[in-house]
Amino acid sequence: MRFATLRDGSLDGRLVLVSGDGQRAVDAAPVAPSLISALQRWTAVQPALQALADALDTGRAAGAFDFDPRACAAPLPRSPQWLDGSAFLNHGRLMDKAFDKPPPPLVDTVPLMYQGASDDFLGPHDDVPMPTEADGIDFEGEFAVVTGPVPMGVSPADALGCVRLVLQLNDWSLRALGPHEMKTGFGFLQAKPSTAFAPLAVTPEELGDAWQDGRVHLRLHVQWNGDRFGEPHGGEMNFHFGQLIAHAARTRRLTAGCIVGSGTVSNVARTAGSACIAERRVIEKIDLGESRTAFMRFGDRVRMQARHADGREGPFGVIEQRVVQAA
Repeated sequence: MRFATLRDGSLDGRLVLVSGDGQRAVDAAPVAPSLISALQRWTAVQPALQALADALDTGRAAGAFDFDPRACAAPLPRSPQWLDGSAFLNHGRLMDKAFDKPPPPLVDTVPLMYQGASDDFLGPHDDVPMPTEADGIDFEGEFAVVTGPVPMGVSPADALGCVRLVLQLNDWSLRALGPHEMKTGFGFLQAKPSTAFAPLAVTPEELGDAWQDGRVHLRLHVQWNGDRFGEPHGGEMNFHFGQLIAHAARTRRLTAGCIVGSGTVSNVARTAGSACIAERRVIEKIDLGESRTAFMRFGDRVRMQARHADGREGPFGVIEQRVVQAA
């Protein structure tokens, strides 16, 4: 199943199901008014939602209409919790060099994770207001999962069974603010503005062979102002999503609707490019002796879309956003 949330003036939006080709949608309100409602009652509503999705794909859904991704909020406009990992160790190692700090203890065996703001997510085509260009505006392409209820102390294998949906996201970052916040030991706050999400949240089954071993085996194609920036592959995660969920739930339960991110998609092979500017800058410093790529300016645009190896579009749709000065 493919879910999207249309803006309707409410905090959680209007839930719709989207056809497999991404062209048509149908209102899910008779079953669940919002995605968070569906997740909280998943066992009870999943059969009816699946029946509605099947009817949509076979042209039998009453009231079906053309789907417009530009009318979408984030699939979950707000979430009980947003936890972002750093599951691609290549990215972490490069960023350690960027911040001139030693690697964290046990980094190869214990996932890194921070808790971000989850009350005000951005839609896939929303403008992104930022206070000043001096903050070092950066995009970060990632994948994520949405969980059902997760018990405390869950094993990584069992945690994968708690995955309900898979997402694509842009974890906006302000690089000039990050180093100070990291040194405090309290983690990110101002350095992490609202996160943006692609329009569609999909069940793992929708990914087919691209969902393997708790990883999204798709390339995340990133363009900046229309130019190719990178297309790193999601299958290179060192920690899979089950391990990330289990790490988050080691000492507490997670409620339905919790979002767990992969961290910036990053590949060892330089030919894959990057999914964030900071990573490219570090590579330039290593290879050229200096960072040459500047961070984003007001008016800049970024586009992200997951794609299969043969070039087919992935199931999440497109994130395409413009950075603007906050009013």
